[in-house]
Amino acid sequence: MAFRLIRYAVAAMQRHLEAGHKKLPLVIPVLFYTGKRSPYPYSTRWLDEFDDPALAGTLYSSAFPLVDVTVIPDDEIAGHRSMAALTLLQKHIHQRDLAELVERLAPILLAGYLSSSQVISLVHYILQAGETSDAEAFVRELAQRVPQHGDALMTIAQQLEQKGIEKGIEQGIQLGEQRGIEKGKLEVARTMLQNGIDRNTVMKMTGLTEDDLAQIRH
Repeated sequence: MAFRLIRYAVAAMQRHLEAGHKKLPLVIPVLFYTGKRSPYPYSTRWLDEFDDPALAGTLYSSAFPLVDVTVIPDDEIAGHRSMAALTLLQKHIHQRDLAELVERLAPILLAGYLSSSQVISLVHYILQAGETSDAEAFVRELAQRVPQHGDALMTIAQQLEQKGIEKGIEQGIQLGEQRGIEKGKLEVARTMLQNGIDRNTVMKMTGLTEDDLAQIRH
């Protein structure tokens, strides 16, 4: 019950934050007891729910342990064995140009700590969370540097290439449609002006601007 009271208090704090507040509110859990045994026979101190209440009290009344990946040297990260690749990626995930990261990441992957499925998961993490300017080039370069995972990485690179082609086609179609609409509006505006309709009315009816209408005179 003491743990449930803490859960309710934290839920109330969460609702407070979701309402736009920046600081946590003080929430006082109060238990109303109407059971048959009297007085209430259990502790209302949630730390007593642990096997070691004293240790729990120390942990939850102090600052939590922090592992600041951003300040760990890359050379030290390289020694983290199976966690090295993920830690390195987390440190550099916001880097726009990941070409330099290939130099550090390839030796870690060559060490053989990770399976192909784990390497694929890492690459997908880069694609989803990263800010790299050319993900396809990064994956292709990595595939060349780490041949034991080359097939899986090249498959991802090909998928990225196909997505890029499809996106380019879609953007081209949209641009063509937009230009067609704009051209059609200009033709309508030209006709309206030739028939003596004033420019303000033409702009209001077509949605064109003064600069757009200026094109008609040239």
